[in-house]
Amino acid sequence: MDVDAVALELYGLKPSEFTAARDAYVAEARKAGDKQLAASVAALRRPTVAAWTAGLLARHRPQEARRLVRLGEALRAAHRTLDAERLRKLSHDQHVVIGRLARTAGALAAEAGQSVSDPVLYEVERILHAVLADADVAARWSGGRLAKAPETVSGFTGLEPSPGATPPRPARARRPDGSETEHARPPKRVAGGRAEQARREREEAARADSAEARAEAERLETARAAAQDLVDRAAVAVQVAGEDVQAAKERLVTARAASAEATAGLREAGRTAAKARARAEAAARRVEELGGGGP
Repeated sequence: MDVDAVALELYGLKPSEFTAARDAYVAEARKAGDKQLAASVAALRRPTVAAWTAGLLARHRPQEARRLVRLGEALRAAHRTLDAERLRKLSHDQHVVIGRLARTAGALAAEAGQSVSDPVLYEVERILHAVLADADVAARWSGGRLAKAPETVSGFTGLEPSPGATPPRPARARRPDGSETEHARPPKRVAGGRAEQARREREEAARADSAEARAEAERLETARAAAQDLVDRAAVAVQVAGEDVQAAKERLVTARAASAEATAGLREAGRTAAKARARAEAAARRVEELGGGGP
């Protein structure tokens, strides 16, 4: 048994089953005398529902998972080379793919008996965006060991353009005489009246409220997961301490029994030695008496 094999099994369980199974492995490792393995397994964090749901794709849809990883590699390469045309194509692809994969992950979770709310599905999408943007996150996700959503990833940060890459230039507009103008700017949209403006403002307000609600749900889920992790760690620590105390008590009982047995043996040896001395003295006296009565 090694920690990688244990982690692979544990992160495949539903989050509600994770803690009991992990604690059982910790107890088994301690019983076998492998304290390092016990500590490593005890350090494994229970996955959030969103991280577990996203991980179902890597476990049960490996081909689609590999395609997502390859899409992320292509996107990061396009960012490095500043390939505007390829970025537009891949950016469109990523939104289509992530939406589809998030729905697939929700269906897989339902098949496993785990209900998934809309805020959790939103979190799954955020995880998949992070898989595209960050190679380390992609490795943890595809390996089935992602315990929580990574920090918010905005774009493809940390990817410097390759040497010689040139930022894409906006298209030039042509005048009627065929000459080119400076970089063309998109025409301004004309508002369709006060009613249209009010409708757009209501839509913006609704989107802002929705985003705020999702962010609040995310914060609450993160806080709950952190609190649960502390409870899990405390429970493991109590169990380990209890096992240490029980082992110490057993060693004390064994030592006391051995001490009592040794004391009894010492007393018995003393009595035996005293009897032997008495017999030796009696034999010496007989020898002396026999010697004194000779011719």
